[in-house]
Amino acid sequence: MVPYNSGRIAHDADAHIMETPTWLKDHADPGVRDRIEALTYPGGNELRQTGDPDDQRRNLLDSFDRLTAVHGSDDYVAREADEIMSRKNFAATGSFIAADRSRALDLLGFSSQLVFNTFHNRRLHDWEHGGDLELAYGAARAHNRGMVEFCSVDPRLLPTCYVPLVDFPQALSMANEAIAMGAAALLVASGCPPAHSPSHIGLDPVWASAQEAGICVVFHVGGTGDLIDRNYFRNGLPVPPDFHGGEENFRSVDYMGIPGPPSQTLATMIFDGVLERFPRLRIGVIEQGAVWVPSWLRQMEAAVDAFTRHEERIRALSLRPSEYVRRQVRFTPYPTEDVGWIIGQSGPDLCMFSSDYPHVEGGRRPIERFEATMAEVAEDAKRRFYSENFLDLLGSAARALAA
Repeated sequence: MVPYNSGRIAHDADAHIMETPTWLKDHADPGVRDRIEALTYPGGNELRQTGDPDDQRRNLLDSFDRLTAVHGSDDYVAREADEIMSRKNFAATGSFIAADRSRALDLLGFSSQLVFNTFHNRRLHDWEHGGDLELAYGAARAHNRGMVEFCSVDPRLLPTCYVPLVDFPQALSMANEAIAMGAAALLVASGCPPAHSPSHIGLDPVWASAQEAGICVVFHVGGTGDLIDRNYFRNGLPVPPDFHGGEENFRSVDYMGIPGPPSQTLATMIFDGVLERFPRLRIGVIEQGAVWVPSWLRQMEAAVDAFTRHEERIRALSLRPSEYVRRQVRFTPYPTEDVGWIIGQSGPDLCMFSSDYPHVEGGRRPIERFEATMAEVAEDAKRRFYSENFLDLLGSAARALAA
């Protein structure tokens, strides 16, 4: 058996589980369990359901029983080595059956995967902004239990655990709880929490806890509410399908809004001194592209030059914005982006490889697509892209991998 990646060490900075209908409810405490609705998979998903809600739930559970049986069949297992990169979403090996994920990693040839949820970032965001702290933190706790449980089958699987930043004391408590559970990274929304900035000094204990534990903080697409004003789609024309064939994911116009939340959040945290106060804190910007990073770095440099005279917070910084970014922040480009150009413009320290397994958006040949743009990239920079920048981001989790 020759794995998909067999030519170099590669760590996957963006991979996913595909949550089953009651996954979050099953991991929730009794006090919030009945308030968490089961997933119904709208849109173009292969498990799309319509009609009566009770019928939806029964049909979905039956669908998963049948799908689980398919995944365990001799025919499915016999063909998975040849089809590891072509099977997507719930059809992919180890997408929702944890016991199968080690086989998937072996067939992929990746040394590790940083693992995210698929369907819950928007839900977690909405609960965080919904004004009900018990539900917001209870749902986050259920998510974190589910992620750690799934990843516990293989030390190469690195779970991300969500921390709502809406409430200062509970954010710190949740961060510490997630770290104690075995989180490899703390997942936070890449947009602004309700009522305060992500740079608020009330969140300093959260960043301090992550820094002390050697745990990175990560942003991921999907956790910021609507990326753009929905009125951009009121154009009198048919709504084009997304990657999944439905209407609920992002398309070309949504794609243009993806850099907005992480670029604004990171710039605010840099200008307000968060990366100055916590120089060992690492931040990953995952599945939000990187082609925007070179111009964003220059925009921050221009902002500093324009406002230094008037803003004490900027004069208090010991580094230029781009220096903080190169020291502490890492990004995952999309396979459709020119990674060679991004590295040439912003340096070899910022970009990380990711497959988005098992999602359709990751494509069937992500390595080949990345390599097609890196013909002029030095081998040392390629090692950083595929492995070393990821290990730098992961900190203590990376040391555990090496052990």
